[in-house]
Amino acid sequence: MLLRYNYKRLYLSFVLMLFSQLGMGQTITVFEVGTKQPIPYVAISNSGKDKSVFTDINGKASLDIFQIDELLFFDNFLYEAISMTKAAIAIDNFQIFLKPNVESLNQIVLSASKFEQRKRDIPQTIISLDAGDIKLANPQTSADLLDNSGNIFIQKSQLGGGSPMIRGFSTNRLLITIDGVRMNNAIFRGGNVQNVISIDPLSVQNTEVTLGSGSVIYGSDAIGGVMSFYTKKPTLSDNEKPFISTGIMTRYSSANNEKTGHTNFNLGYKKWGFLTNITYTDFDDLRMGSNGPEEYLRSTYVIRDNGQDVVVPNSNPERQIPTGYSQVNLMQKVRFTPSQKLNFDFGIYFTTTSDYPRYDRLIRPDGNGLRSAEWDYGPQQWFMTNFQMTKRSSRSNLYDKLQTTLAYQNFKESRKVRRFQSPLREVRAENVNVFSFNLDFEKRLTTKISFSYGLEYLFNYVGSESREEDILQNTSSPNVTRYPDGSTWQSAAAYANFKYRASPKLVFQSGLRYNQIVARANFEENNQFLNLPFNDSEVNTGALTGSAGFSWFPSDIIRWKLNFSTAFRAPNIDDIGKVFDSEPGSVVIPNNDLEAEYAYGGELGLLLNFDNKVRIDLGTYYTFLDNALIRRNAQLNGATEIIYDGELSTVQSVQNASKAWIYGFEAGIEVNVIKALKLRSQYNVIGGTEDNNNVEVPIRHVAPNFGRTHLIWNKNRLLLDAFVVYNNELSFNQLAPSELSKDYIYALDENGNPYSPSWYTFNLRSQYTFNDHLSLTASLENITDQRYRPYSSGIAAPGRNLIIAVQYNL
Repeated sequence: MLLRYNYKRLYLSFVLMLFSQLGMGQTITVFEVGTKQPIPYVAISNSGKDKSVFTDINGKASLDIFQIDELLFFDNFLYEAISMTKAAIAIDNFQIFLKPNVESLNQIVLSASKFEQRKRDIPQTIISLDAGDIKLANPQTSADLLDNSGNIFIQKSQLGGGSPMIRGFSTNRLLITIDGVRMNNAIFRGGNVQNVISIDPLSVQNTEVTLGSGSVIYGSDAIGGVMSFYTKKPTLSDNEKPFISTGIMTRYSSANNEKTGHTNFNLGYKKWGFLTNITYTDFDDLRMGSNGPEEYLRSTYVIRDNGQDVVVPNSNPERQIPTGYSQVNLMQKVRFTPSQKLNFDFGIYFTTTSDYPRYDRLIRPDGNGLRSAEWDYGPQQWFMTNFQMTKRSSRSNLYDKLQTTLAYQNFKESRKVRRFQSPLREVRAENVNVFSFNLDFEKRLTTKISFSYGLEYLFNYVGSESREEDILQNTSSPNVTRYPDGSTWQSAAAYANFKYRASPKLVFQSGLRYNQIVARANFEENNQFLNLPFNDSEVNTGALTGSAGFSWFPSDIIRWKLNFSTAFRAPNIDDIGKVFDSEPGSVVIPNNDLEAEYAYGGELGLLLNFDNKVRIDLGTYYTFLDNALIRRNAQLNGATEIIYDGELSTVQSVQNASKAWIYGFEAGIEVNVIKALKLRSQYNVIGGTEDNNNVEVPIRHVAPNFGRTHLIWNKNRLLLDAFVVYNNELSFNQLAPSELSKDYIYALDENGNPYSPSWYTFNLRSQYTFNDHLSLTASLENITDQRYRPYSSGIAAPGRNLIIAVQYNL
């Protein structure tokens, strides 16, 4: 027996020596099954629990302290625990794969406090999409990525678009962050915004969406929700040899003849890591479905022929001409980790589009013809560079973890508009420079009490240009700019967030934030054209916001969440200084007398978990918006109408002139039928009204009731996802007044009034993993070829659409 035991130890020693000679050492890497992503903070211990180590941020840990025949236990509350001997691990190339717990999927989140927290402890509703979700959804843009969450409604005015709606709020009442940096700038407007498409979905590692107020952590604009995107990070090497990996992906979509190519390259040393991502996408005109309202068909369009604008018939009315455009996304990451307690991250991001048509304005009628011969957004360009330092300390009285972020962003956008048969083209271009600084701390005071706090400063500088071009004479002259050139917007804030774990079954969280906003605009140049009764405008306002809530787990089956919060949005340069045609026959002019708007809300959530077989997630919420900033009719020097871009237009301005009440209900269910088969469904009910001159009317950004249901089969290398997406009708009486003036984007009911019909689509996705390197994703969407246009959208959605993507990683 002793001889046999010695032979066994000799064999195991030989195995370990062999791996050591091959340069593999005794460092293990722990991965997640399916996504193949490394798992940090996995506890590895022996049976006596007297020796233990943790995996680092790359999922790696050294096993040197363990004997070759010891049984090791791998434990992380997010994953199913396993055990294996060190020798068996060596034979498996020092790689371990853990399966996520059904209950614990996506349980660690960052967006609630900017530091890692267990999702179950947070009283707000947070939706998480990880790398596996993104790969299966295979979205064309980050707007499409959000649409797959089941809780976010996406509006599109053109193919190059995607304006999220969350719980009845949209545009500048929602906040976007990328790698912790605020993306909202001083010209984020109340109308639909497309900035989210500047984020490359193929560079995103995971996305977290906070439903409801996020003002305590993120300040102004975070009234309806926060969309937090976290991009991929460089992977470091665990030994002296550099870690090199590369990947390519190509995708084709039939509905818009999409052609996408993507490549990434990672070079990692023990302390330095470099990651490069490049994506190019080209879209052709989008084809709508064949079964649906005829009002959506594109029967005619405008061309330029022999120096004249001519309306010509569309040989294929289902083809939406013109909608095509192209986009380039670049990302470069650098990571330096001199020690386990100190980390530096540096990132460069760049996105640019070609010119892309604003389709909803190009289908706008004018008598028996079309109003516009040209309506293009110029290249939408976004550049960001950010530097982040993360430091851990076990000795400081001020923090356990410190994170500081410095960032610079530049936004460029433009508009090129020419009326039908007019030689005059209006060109307006904007350039916004944004500087931001964040300093965030986290401190655990006791085993039950933790504390996070921080400071933030933002500075925006807005440049705006305008000219009127005569395309026949080849001349140009200055014109009124969209924004007052040289405007500034600044924000300074301090916040604190408190967490108290009263017991294993009760967690309480609360927070406070004070924000001071200063915005300045000068109208002297624009007054050459507008003759405003003032030359400048200034907003100097402070806001105190707070939140309080708890998570209660009375049993393994029941989890309650209750949260109350306040939020605010301070006027930005778009509010106080914009000049533009807001809707047919209207022009918005500046207002120098604006204050912040405030929201007061609460939400109640209930999660029922029946032995991880059936999970039911229910939630309801209510928000009251006071002093709301909305467009209202106004006067300019006593006149209610002026000539703007050659058209007699009603004068409007943004005013603190409204109150709004928004409420809703959300229901989700997940049923694990068998190990390989899962049913998942989500449904959202939203309602709301606002005070319009003492009359309650529907709110513009309250989407119709919507949802989706998925049946997912996942076994071995094959994943199948059959799903249905559905929207309820919004009748004529349910449309907001501002939508009624855009009747040309809606279908007509039996009385000839505009309305948004209900619709549904049947869809099938599949993903097959050939090996660790090669995978194929194929989808057939809108199988029955429905012709539909999501509420408030100016472009019809894709018809039957085949999407094929091939990904290879080395």
